[in-house]
Amino acid sequence: MAIAKSAVILILCFALANYADATPREKQVGSPDIFMGKNVAQDVLLPGEKLVDVTTFGAKPDGETDSTQAFMDAWQTTCHVNKEQSRMYVPAGRFLVSPIIFAGPCLSPNPITIQVVGTVLASTDISEYTEGTWLQFEHIDGLKIIGGGTFDGQGKDSWQYVEDCEKRTQTCVRNPSGLHFEHVRNALIQGIKSLNPKGFHVFVTNCANFRLRRLKLLAPETSPNTDGIHVSHSINVKLSRNVIATGDDCVSIIQGAYNVTINKLKCGPGHGISIGSLGKFPDELEVKGIIVKNCTMVGTTNGLRIKSWPDLYPGAASDISFTDIVMENVKNPVIIDQEYECYPNCQKKPSLVKIANVHFANIRGTTISPIAVDLRCSQLNPCQGVTIQNINLKLSGGIPTSSRCQFARPLFGGILFPPACSL
Repeated sequence: MAIAKSAVILILCFALANYADATPREKQVGSPDIFMGKNVAQDVLLPGEKLVDVTTFGAKPDGETDSTQAFMDAWQTTCHVNKEQSRMYVPAGRFLVSPIIFAGPCLSPNPITIQVVGTVLASTDISEYTEGTWLQFEHIDGLKIIGGGTFDGQGKDSWQYVEDCEKRTQTCVRNPSGLHFEHVRNALIQGIKSLNPKGFHVFVTNCANFRLRRLKLLAPETSPNTDGIHVSHSINVKLSRNVIATGDDCVSIIQGAYNVTINKLKCGPGHGISIGSLGKFPDELEVKGIIVKNCTMVGTTNGLRIKSWPDLYPGAASDISFTDIVMENVKNPVIIDQEYECYPNCQKKPSLVKIANVHFANIRGTTISPIAVDLRCSQLNPCQGVTIQNINLKLSGGIPTSSRCQFARPLFGGILFPPACSL
């Protein structure tokens, strides 16, 4: 009962925190990538690098004692006190931690490393999450989070109070995200696990030169609004070799995302890879330069999806490619949906979002949808420059599938199962 009352009290705070994607912002500008050309898979202590162990500040690995202040003190020492290179270290054990903001800039000459070996547990009192995040990293240039440890959001009890953000268009209040990165440049998040977050597993916004590698993000298929990796207002983001099984989009990309690459993702269960929803807010920035390749989708409710709201605001998505994708019993494997949350028999005005230069190639496997390629574009802004090549998607048992092209005239080529649309 306490959680329900707290959730009502905090609704305005969460609404403001979660309206971040709606606020007009400038396009992120690229900068030199300090990890470019380096073997990021290896981790070695730099000469003279100091280890800042959270237990020396009073953190208790018993899973019950509140270690929040100890983590804050360890970060203060690592980032703001030590001018020489330092790394924050979380040893084996279970550490209970309430919401924290890890703020920079830091004094160290090289990227700050947070090495997590044990498990960090989120507090379960939802009234503590006034900023809409659990662990927030901000205004840092040079950050590594590694170590093979686990971030356990302990979100199960909070899921029953989540609003259905698929139904609300403007002020939906999301549960707090697990790992939240804002105004972070030159980051490497590698080899860690996220379990059962209250909201999104990983939230990346206003960031540049950002790598997420070999992550394992897990939550039940029924957990609401638990997107795996969410990207907005960011440039040069690379996702590689991640495993995501969750209750919402494995990866969601919305306005202001430029040059995002997703490689070797295993997704499922979940809602697939989504660009959008777009056209939800005024003055949205374009999504541009998205590459998705060498991925596997298993049992997801969507596969490769671009979605926009009808009858709201302008937006744009262009230069997007999906190549070398394997589907296993996926619903809606290839879909452009510009009637989001309005289909079928949508009576609203057409979407104002412009979609152009989208390429689907070398996509194979099985689906549970008779319409395997479904392009439902805007009557006002028909999709431009769509290509579909070498698609082999069949229903279980080898039953043929079909295509649908609404306000789109794609260029088809190569092997085509389903056959090209009748234009």
